[in-house]
Amino acid sequence: MLTPMPARVVLTYGAFDLFHQGHVRLLHRLSTMGTELIVGCSTDAYNAEMGVPSVMPYAQRRLLLESCRFVDRVIAEQDHDQKYTDIVNYNVSVFAMGDDWTGQFDHLEDVAQVVYIPRGRIIGAREPLNRVPQQMQRLAVGF
Repeated sequence: MLTPMPARVVLTYGAFDLFHQGHVRLLHRLSTMGTELIVGCSTDAYNAEMGVPSVMPYAQRRLLLESCRFVDRVIAEQDHDQKYTDIVNYNVSVFAMGDDWTGQFDHLEDVAQVVYIPRGRIIGAREPLNRVPQQMQRLAVGF
């Protein structure tokens, strides 16, 4: 008789602005690391506070994530300090972020395994939004 795999919750965060195939590849990979994938999608206010205003509104980004078959739950990322509380509240086993964040979440290792995923091979290089021409931004969101 097969024993069921114990619950292993994976948590990640991001803006997921201008959702693309690199995001899908990342979410697929993260979903294979556990039995449930929770995605913290940063709110418009949090993105603005971080100096990277969103092109797509939070509601649209959240809807895209909720429709992705690899994602089990979407929560709002409203501030940097909520990560510890989210890990505890959602019984997270694996906290995963892109390797551009390497070392910045090591302090969470007392409550979850912290994994940094190489961005370039899976997601693609991060291009700051302010370097993307305005015309392309408008085309991407349909206005």
